[in-house]
Amino acid sequence: MEIRYASHPREVKGYGTERLRDEFLIEQLFAADKLVLSYSHVDRFIIGGAVPATVPVKLEADPATIGAATFLERREIGVINVGGRGTVTVDGDVYAMDSKDCLYIGRGAKEVIFASELADQPAKFYLNSAPAHQTYPTLKAAISEASPVHLGSRENSNERTIYRYIHTGGIQSCQLVMGMTLLKTGSMWNTMPCHTHNRRSEVYFYFDMPDNGVVFHLMGEPSETRHVVVRNEQAVISPSWSIHSGVGTSSYTFIWGMAGENQTFEDMDAVAMSDLK
Repeated sequence: MEIRYASHPREVKGYGTERLRDEFLIEQLFAADKLVLSYSHVDRFIIGGAVPATVPVKLEADPATIGAATFLERREIGVINVGGRGTVTVDGDVYAMDSKDCLYIGRGAKEVIFASELADQPAKFYLNSAPAHQTYPTLKAAISEASPVHLGSRENSNERTIYRYIHTGGIQSCQLVMGMTLLKTGSMWNTMPCHTHNRRSEVYFYFDMPDNGVVFHLMGEPSETRHVVVRNEQAVISPSWSIHSGVGTSSYTFIWGMAGENQTFEDMDAVAMSDLK
């Protein structure tokens, strides 16, 4: 498992492109028949992907890294499928997963196995995990069951729909919050005007992008913004002190996951456009 350490905003001001990418960008999330994981010291997030192309893939980690005998002994996890049809088996219970379906698995589950329906169209399971001190039931939600919020406008090139899966009004969790934002065709901006939320960190995973497309992910303090060029199926770790916004060369979809002090989606510190630098 790759390890990422927390960074102070004073230090990040001096980072060049390579250092920014090394610290915050996760370039490789998916590999055939493998589990790929990154452990961040920012809110002890684990970000990963599983692609069971020809064989099932088991959720597991080095006990020395996570300090537990099994992955979910002291953790919870959110799983969203961004590939072909597949299944997630949790302690013998099988959950069928279409594209953009979400599954929450609570603390204490012993065995989690990912599988695909078709080897030539494998499932791609994107994972967000956070520490948990309380157990909530394992539940699945299709995109049709998520809570949609329509935001933005065509004039501002940011028409989008936010689907909330794991949140206070949907699937219950200890601290993990997770959802997905779909931009309409012709819209490229997300989360602008931007904000921070010092109570929670966040991870953005970008997908549904063309091969030659990119997103310029904006980060940093509002008065010291930086950007990271992100390509299809890559993720960015966003510390609590950082803005998290982006603009693409075309429309795209992104999954956001949060963990921290609270689960209130609307709890954010708005940044005035005039304060951005």
